[in-house]
Amino acid sequence: MELLKNEERAVFALRALYRRYGYVGYKMSQFEEYDLYVRNKDFLVSDRIITFSDSGGRLLALKPDVTLSIVKNAPDAPGAVQKLYYNENVYRDYRELMQTGLECVGDLGDYEIAEVVLLAAKSLQLLGGSFVLDISHMGLVAAVLSSSGLTPGEQKQALEYLRRKNTHELKALCAGKDAAWKKLSLLSACRGSGQEVLDAVAAVLTTEDERRSLSELAGLWQVLERSGCAGNVRLDFSVGSDMGYYSGVVFRGYLEGIPASVLSGGQYDKLAQKMGKRCRAIGFAVYLDLLEARQEPPEDGVDTLILHDGSADTADLTAAAEAAAEKGSVLVAKTLPQTRSWKRLVDLRKEARQDD
Repeated sequence: MELLKNEERAVFALRALYRRYGYVGYKMSQFEEYDLYVRNKDFLVSDRIITFSDSGGRLLALKPDVTLSIVKNAPDAPGAVQKLYYNENVYRDYRELMQTGLECVGDLGDYEIAEVVLLAAKSLQLLGGSFVLDISHMGLVAAVLSSSGLTPGEQKQALEYLRRKNTHELKALCAGKDAAWKKLSLLSACRGSGQEVLDAVAAVLTTEDERRSLSELAGLWQVLERSGCAGNVRLDFSVGSDMGYYSGVVFRGYLEGIPASVLSGGQYDKLAQKMGKRCRAIGFAVYLDLLEARQEPPEDGVDTLILHDGSADTADLTAAAEAAAEKGSVLVAKTLPQTRSWKRLVDLRKEARQDD
């Protein structure tokens, strides 16, 4: 494992984590019919899709996403729940990217939703270093916008301002709608500890849909607290996605030293419904290529350091290195390394041999 890159180590660790919770591996073809992505292009991170025609004239695409394929083939029966994890190369912006993640699709309840969010937090924890998981709830945001008195076009604009925490433009958009401004300005400003944010938001909600969504978020927060993950989780309503697809909890994960989110996911019941399914769905992806932005852990220690000056017989030097390697790690060098440590020194330099 020490010889693997960050992303390779991550694949092994994450796969073991997901298997412990009953998820099974999913493997898809590199190609999918282009029409699947065209119909759901708003769901994709990038709309730059690489296409070509097969021998039968079908227009195919190099897969830019895994979720759409999983939902398309998911079971749609009462009580059926499919738990899948994957490790796939996807193609976006004319680049090949390694991505791992999981999807839970079917007749989902509160447990399945909480389990996926908890696994997102555990995934970040496994990747090492400090992490933060930012969580929002699109059902709550949608309910607040629905009761705001804003037109559909204005609601879309308000969602964009909320994402950017642009309170100035948001206030101008809500001119004359004091109740809407009171709620939206609070959502824009809130970011932090779960219970503190939940209490502040609860004080301004007025509709049943708003309260029901907040109750779901409060239940999720309780799960995270009891699991010991709450210290790394923030509620942040600027974490938003397309309301045409996402219907419940949404989240993004960050690791110290990486400027972009390395994990992204959420509940996308509306995507399943758009694809003719009655089931619910939630999942997330970990962007493994971003892990290489962090430096590899230093490998500064060896068990044995063998010093030589070039005068030692190569066969003798090789034999000494092989013998040391059987007992642990070994470094053969002509000078004392300045950035490495060692437990045992074998000096085969000519001067040392003469002294002996």
